[in-house]
Amino acid sequence: MNRRQFLRNTTTAAAGFWIAGRQTGFGQEKSPNAKLNVGHIGVAGMRGADHLGAMAGQNIVALCDIDDKNLAQGAVKHAAASKYSDFREMLEKEKTLDCVVVSTPDHIHAAAGVMAMKLGRHLYSEKPLARTVYEVRVMTETARERKLQTQMGTQIHAGDNYRRVVELVQAGAIGPVKEAHVWLGGTQWTASGLPRESGPVPEGLHWDLWLGPSEERPYSTRYHPAKWRCYWNFGGGHLADMGCHYIDLVFWSLKLQHCRTAEAEGPEVDPHGAPPWLTAKWTFPSRGELPPCSLTWYHGEKQPPQIAEGKLGDWKGPGVLFVGEKGMIVANYGAHKLLPEADYKEFKRPEPSIAKSVGHHQEWIDAIRGGKPALCNFDYAGPLAETVLLGNVAYRVGKKLDWDAASLKAKGCPEADPFLKRDYRKGWTL
Repeated sequence: MNRRQFLRNTTTAAAGFWIAGRQTGFGQEKSPNAKLNVGHIGVAGMRGADHLGAMAGQNIVALCDIDDKNLAQGAVKHAAASKYSDFREMLEKEKTLDCVVVSTPDHIHAAAGVMAMKLGRHLYSEKPLARTVYEVRVMTETARERKLQTQMGTQIHAGDNYRRVVELVQAGAIGPVKEAHVWLGGTQWTASGLPRESGPVPEGLHWDLWLGPSEERPYSTRYHPAKWRCYWNFGGGHLADMGCHYIDLVFWSLKLQHCRTAEAEGPEVDPHGAPPWLTAKWTFPSRGELPPCSLTWYHGEKQPPQIAEGKLGDWKGPGVLFVGEKGMIVANYGAHKLLPEADYKEFKRPEPSIAKSVGHHQEWIDAIRGGKPALCNFDYAGPLAETVLLGNVAYRVGKKLDWDAASLKAKGCPEADPFLKRDYRKGWTL
């Protein structure tokens, strides 16, 4: 509905409009303990199934999936829910929805999420919020303008370990931090050229809906159900997949927002597929009394120099490293250490100051019911997701980006524009 239509409709049927709005919106008209009416877009796979389970205590009103088999699987425990293949139809028809959970491939997040928010639905969206920086910004601004409660799917943010690390960094345990590193092995989200595997579209798979606003491609088993992350048309490789989870700890601890510069290096850029390794670096301005800092990401076989120098001791596997003037902290999802360990034998940790989470999904549910915003609301998660995606943009352009966050432009680098904002297929809008 555009502004003119809205004004015309409210003039001719104002009373009916506002009564209907009060009946279907979640607000003071409902008890604070009332169940939410929830619609799920994407109901299978690890995340889709997890979200259905996490929201099972609410009213699951509608389910949508482009694969009939997935839809049937998701409906096993929610037989009363209405079922759809096209999220647009679901959002238009289901007038009683309070909120929507989006668990689709990245290229659908923004199209589904923005439509839901424009219809007044609170939104939970999987990371990295969207496929492009522009889409992330639209999602962030739409949520803010419409005063909706949001949450991005960085589930580990609710864990106790992250909270203890944030407290240590912000209490000055290692002194001012000007440098942070995040590293992650893994090369599964990589591809060279377009997929060779093809074949007929499986029965019950609505391929055109799966493509959504992205460039048209023939069906391939490499795309659906699991390998779409390997291809720029639908995802952003390893960085877009895991960056928000691990870089989240740095953003939270150092109170980061938009970066100032972004650069990256990796193998020769493939126009279709994501790289097997990548090193990306961002710089950030000062934040109040906090000094300017840099953040570097590594995946594949790349790692920060402190590992080769033996400064992390027996630390194994992925990690997040904060380098302060007095020491270092290394962490992962479930553990952390102050380094050098000998220097911190007598160290007294600060008393916990960040309350235990009620649960990642429950934070969002409570926010919708009138509580404080969820910790990974889009005002926080938007700049995080934009930063992650800018690493891929810098890699594909092959230049260091001087980033103007306010105008959403890489200064003096027009060749970055097609990677910041994509054209949608005919019939699809944001």
